[in-house]
Amino acid sequence: MTKTLPTRSLGQLDVPAIGFGAMVLSPGMYGEIDDDRGVAAIRAAIEAGGTFLDTSDAYGDDGHNERLVGRAIRGRRDEITLATKFGLAVPEGAEAHPLQVGFAFEELLVNAEPKYIKGYAESSLRNLGTDVIDLYYLHFPDPQVPIEDSVGAMAELVADGKVRHLGVSNVTPQELRRAHGVHPIAAVQTEWSMWRPVDPELLEAARELGVGVVPWSPLGAGFLTGTVERLGADDFRNNAPRFDADSLAANNASYAALQTLAADLGITRSQLALAWLLHQDAAVVPIPSSRTPAHIEENLAAAEITLHPDTLARIDAVLARLEPVGATLLQDAR
Repeated sequence: MTKTLPTRSLGQLDVPAIGFGAMVLSPGMYGEIDDDRGVAAIRAAIEAGGTFLDTSDAYGDDGHNERLVGRAIRGRRDEITLATKFGLAVPEGAEAHPLQVGFAFEELLVNAEPKYIKGYAESSLRNLGTDVIDLYYLHFPDPQVPIEDSVGAMAELVADGKVRHLGVSNVTPQELRRAHGVHPIAAVQTEWSMWRPVDPELLEAARELGVGVVPWSPLGAGFLTGTVERLGADDFRNNAPRFDADSLAANNASYAALQTLAADLGITRSQLALAWLLHQDAAVVPIPSSRTPAHIEENLAAAEITLHPDTLARIDAVLARLEPVGATLLQDAR
């Protein structure tokens, strides 16, 4: 029987307080993985209450991650709140626009011209095996296209019944306000965790506009679990300065202080990191990733953890003393 988690609101969309990010279930992220294991992970998330699933047309080759999610939810679509993103899987014949921000291991290219947006959505619908996307994000704003134009084309998808709610990802506070001025934005996705602070102006803008905040990489690409001591050769995190051997050793040594906090509370480090995020704002819904059912269940159980104000003050005092070594994958925060 599927567990029910506490819910939170992203704009007018109600979702479980913790979702599930499917990105790491495609090969080339945390090393190789077969589709059967990926499907099993998604289904474990669903059974544990993580029915808010997050993917993108850019995760894996040729829409692999979306197709994997579609396979996993076949016959259970009505239980799922389905979120995906567009813009980085630039269609053939479209001009690829370099982003002014990027990941350490590659240049990110985007095209969010209005004339391509219906095609992006229709491709995702086919990959996911559904006739509607619950939450559709602009993955990154296109530096050559006003965000108002991109969101205007996304709004047409809502009018056509292909999409229910709109989101934006990796935007500045100003871009969020401009996007919301065109069509209500349900959620903004941004990198945020105990080792990557959120832009306070973005959080303020989201609060003012009634936009939910969906932190991606809420466990610091796995670092905050306390279990990452070395990476395999085919792990994309090798490209992040924060995960090189010396930086990782230094970060593990300093962030070991979190283990004492978690042990005192009788929870895991992952649960501490997620519960702390949930206590930052009532409209925060993190989307942790994992390939292991036991870890997925552990992560989702954090939705039911209450941290006393004194405990939160103690956590914040520890975090204030910690300074991570090296940059994360996203080199320039927006």
